[in-house]
Amino acid sequence: MPRGSRICKGCRGKLKPVTGPRCFKCSKPLKSGEQEYCRDCQKSRLFDEGIGIFPYSSILQESLFKLKYGKRQEYGSFYGQIAAVYSRELIKKWKIEVLIPIPLHQKRIEKRGYNQAELIAEALGRSLQLPVDSCLIKRKVNTRPQKELDYKERKRNMKGAFSLSKKNPYHCVLLVDDIYTTGTTMEAAAKLLKDSGTERVFFLTIAIGADS
Repeated sequence: MPRGSRICKGCRGKLKPVTGPRCFKCSKPLKSGEQEYCRDCQKSRLFDEGIGIFPYSSILQESLFKLKYGKRQEYGSFYGQIAAVYSRELIKKWKIEVLIPIPLHQKRIEKRGYNQAELIAEALGRSLQLPVDSCLIKRKVNTRPQKELDYKERKRNMKGAFSLSKKNPYHCVLLVDDIYTTGTTMEAAAKLLKDSGTERVFFLTIAIGADS
């Protein structure tokens, strides 16, 4: 697809939001309508609720890879705008006061040039007329990529990964990222926020994996 284009005609018809039964907590697609929660959310969760817009399909894998590693920053704007279409009423219901992108470590920002979660959050915020705070949470540990790890390793990997750069003034926050799998990254960020005074923490991601 030409640089600057945000979605080709072929992919536009294939890019469809999650349908069918979803986890009541994280919105992960479920195998059965009789289920209420995915396997991970049957455990205690620190975030209040979340929404993943699209299933993590091969189309999403390719475009999100290009967003993260191929300098296709325009994809971040596109996904933020389209996420607003599907999440507007839910975010209004949650009474979100600020969007906070999941931060990257400074070394990764220097290598990549930008944080893809921040690009998504900024486009989402513009569409919903909500502020974005990209400075409150810092990633103080350059953690290993979560995709390389199992669930227990992911939890250990994220322990102590985040810190606050200033006093936390927010009561109701929406965390924003590109992909949700087990939720360990969201849990770590939610714990930091709730420990520092935030009452309710929600999240939005562009892609979400299915229940295992």
